Amino acid sequence: MNSTDGTAGTDGTAGAAGPDGTGGARELALRPLTARSVVLSTLLGHHPPALPARALVRVGELFGIAEGTVRVALSRMVAAGDLAQTADGAYGLTARLLERQARQDDSRAPRTREWRGEWEIAVVTAERRDAADRGALRRAMAALRLAELREGTWLRPANLLRPRPPVVVEQCTLLTGAPDGDPAELAAALWDLDGWAARARALAAAADAAAEAGDPARRFTVSAAVLRHLLADPLLPAALLPYDWPGAALRARYDAFEADLRAVLRRHTAPDWCIDHERC
Repeated sequence: MNSTDGTAGTDGTAGAAGPDGTGGARELALRPLTARSVVLSTLLGHHPPALPARALVRVGELFGIAEGTVRVALSRMVAAGDLAQTADGAYGLTARLLERQARQDDSRAPRTREWRGEWEIAVVTAERRDAADRGALRRAMAALRLAELREGTWLRPANLLRPRPPVVVEQCTLLTGAPDGDPAELAAALWDLDGWAARARALAAAADAAAEAGDPARRFTVSAAVLRHLLADPLLPAALLPYDWPGAALRARYDAFEADLRAVLRRHTAPDWCIDHERC
């Protein structure tokens, strides 16, 4: 299972946690479980991201969503361009959501390299940019996990391995360098690390409570919020993070949830869930 679209709170901010450490509903801003969210989350978590309608219907039934509701959602998602039917009649993600799946996969298992103190710096040098160009660059920088120091100047520690999309290369001059001052202080100024950590701990507590209560729908909803939050993790080197950073622990919790969920789904949807023999 993977997250659908972003929600409030993915910028690393968080409200105060409740007295039990789980945070209130407003702070967690959990989305209600819908047919659309179940379908998208299921496909975003499946590799390859395509399943027959009957398998998706059975997934919906696990969470009390009627077959007709799931089928209506599938039709609307095809019309909206979120899904497309494959040659064998399965429903698969379209290009935009395939890109999101790749970002989510990276957020769960980031590709990193040893950090030696250098920072990536991208300075906007393109002379003419319209609103669409600026918006595309801002989205690309967010996906690359660069932070904006000032308008037109983006940077982060050079510890991640990922390609730079053409929009970045076309609009920016790319440099490497190191701050004169304390890099940890710079990182804390660029990202709300305390806010991200507080929300991560609140989500972890909510996930534990849902698991203990044996509430699969609540666990599904909380875990989707966990994955959205992982998309906002700046993935900084350990030397720049506060003590007891909860990123790795939150990933481990999500991985455990997904393993449990996939086992349940296989039991309830096989053979439809395993559309290629290697995964059955």
